[in-house]
Amino acid sequence: MEVYKKRSKTFSAELTKINKKYNTISFFRLLSIVLFLLTLYYYFQTEKSFLIVLGVLFFAFFIILMRFHTKLVFQKELREALVAINNDEASYLNREKIPFENGQEFNNFSHPYAYDLDIYGEHSLFQNLNRTTTFVGKKNLAEQLLTIAPNQEILRNQQAVKELSEKLDWRQEFMALAKISHDSKSLYETLLKWSSFSSTPLSKVSSALSFISPALLAGSFIAYLVTSNSVFLSVLSFLFALNLAILGNFYKRITIEIANAENIDKIINQYSLIVHKIETESFQSEKLKDLQLKLSYKDETASIHLKQLSVLFSRMDSIGNLVSTVLFNGIFLFHLHNLRALIQWKKDHAEALNQWLEVIGEFDMLNSLANFSYNNPQFVFPTLNTNYEISFSNLNHPLLNEKTRIGNDVNFQPQSFMILTGSNMSGKSTFLRSLGINMVLAGIGAPVCADEANVHPLSILVSMRLSDSLSDSESYFYAEIKRLKLIMDQLEGNPAFVLLDEILRGTNSDDKRNGTIEVVKKMIAKKAIGAIATHDIEVCLTTNDYPNQLTNKYFEVEIIDNDLHFDYKLRNGICKNRSATFLMKKMEVI
Repeated sequence: MEVYKKRSKTFSAELTKINKKYNTISFFRLLSIVLFLLTLYYYFQTEKSFLIVLGVLFFAFFIILMRFHTKLVFQKELREALVAINNDEASYLNREKIPFENGQEFNNFSHPYAYDLDIYGEHSLFQNLNRTTTFVGKKNLAEQLLTIAPNQEILRNQQAVKELSEKLDWRQEFMALAKISHDSKSLYETLLKWSSFSSTPLSKVSSALSFISPALLAGSFIAYLVTSNSVFLSVLSFLFALNLAILGNFYKRITIEIANAENIDKIINQYSLIVHKIETESFQSEKLKDLQLKLSYKDETASIHLKQLSVLFSRMDSIGNLVSTVLFNGIFLFHLHNLRALIQWKKDHAEALNQWLEVIGEFDMLNSLANFSYNNPQFVFPTLNTNYEISFSNLNHPLLNEKTRIGNDVNFQPQSFMILTGSNMSGKSTFLRSLGINMVLAGIGAPVCADEANVHPLSILVSMRLSDSLSDSESYFYAEIKRLKLIMDQLEGNPAFVLLDEILRGTNSDDKRNGTIEVVKKMIAKKAIGAIATHDIEVCLTTNDYPNQLTNKYFEVEIIDNDLHFDYKLRNGICKNRSATFLMKKMEVI
């Protein structure tokens, strides 16, 4: 946390200096334009020629200051973003707030584990991981959390995350560049829609006219200057009107080409800066180098191509200005030339544009995982295997307070399935979620909350938290049966990691017990690995029939000084103590 406070202080000091320069230049900009206007006024009053020279100098000074001003605005926004990034991180680590998007829009209630393990939403895994600052990065992170990658891809991710975690300056500069772009889903989708929209090239006649008509106008103007013949003025007027008529013929097509593209030039320009940041960095890990290679296209870097596109969109955007549109198109057919260039750019680069955006998104996603690793140096990257071995030493839930959380050792071999008992509030559900969340982290190449971990990444299937669906007239019990059916179907193909928490709660005790026992038997028959939490002691007796596949574990509760005491430590065996009756008596419920 201290490193973020220190960095925030440093960037704040830099921002103060930039603001002073910004204010000084703003003052001199205003002064130079006032002096320019005064020289013009006095010139018309006195007709002294030196005032023209002075006026030109003041205007040139104004242009120079404008360039400095533009650079300072960018530096100012960048420092403001860096200050905000470090302040947010310090607040988060101090557990004051979670100032990051929660990904609620990505929640999928039918997914095998997304809802049960709180992958999205307030205080979710996504919200705690998420440091993405582009929409495509946020989308990539959300999708990554729903898919367990193959072992080779996990190893590539691990290497990339390890490397990026050490590049704090680079990561935060990347984030700042993306943050000031104010990227959004609508801008991202508008750009992709534009690139996929087929645009017919201008006809040969139209292309020829776009050059011939302005050339004739320029020739007529020169002829008039040389001869002072008024006929050329008439020709000039005709050609000016002709150019506007030509533009009018293409006006609808131009507006269609740039439909809903307001300010898109700015986001593309920021994309080019982000891509340039990636292009110019030296990477060692295989995945990062492979991503970097995807930014080379037709002997030029992607950042150059994106910069060209940004300029083209910026020029096209000026068609909304009546004065400049009439003037520039009447003389040069300005927007027609830009339309032709924009269509040509799309033809040459459309297939690569989506790939470049995916590279940005992948780096943005990996930055989030690298930030998670940097903030939690005590977490470990799991060793991977293909032998269906899963074990954790001092396993914990990564989102709990590190000062108070209690870790446990867990091993799913030789017995591959655990029957978990314990009284209410003893830690069963938290333990199951710790297993699930860490298996998700292991499956995407992130570090896990444990001292040691050996994992065979498997599909994760969970039934822990379901809800009635009033809109579908679906009861909780039926929703649970559907989820169990989904789990069984998934197990038909390959073994998976399964977590079940107190299943069949919507039926009577005998039905629930018998159903749970049969589910457990079917789990081990399908070679599932995982755990089921239950309050029913008779379910635990199933281990007597399957000692090589099943094991009993429990969380204990003790009554000390007429109060419940939980130590949240996992033990071998079956829980004997009960807390419900004691607690109800203590609270005078019974």
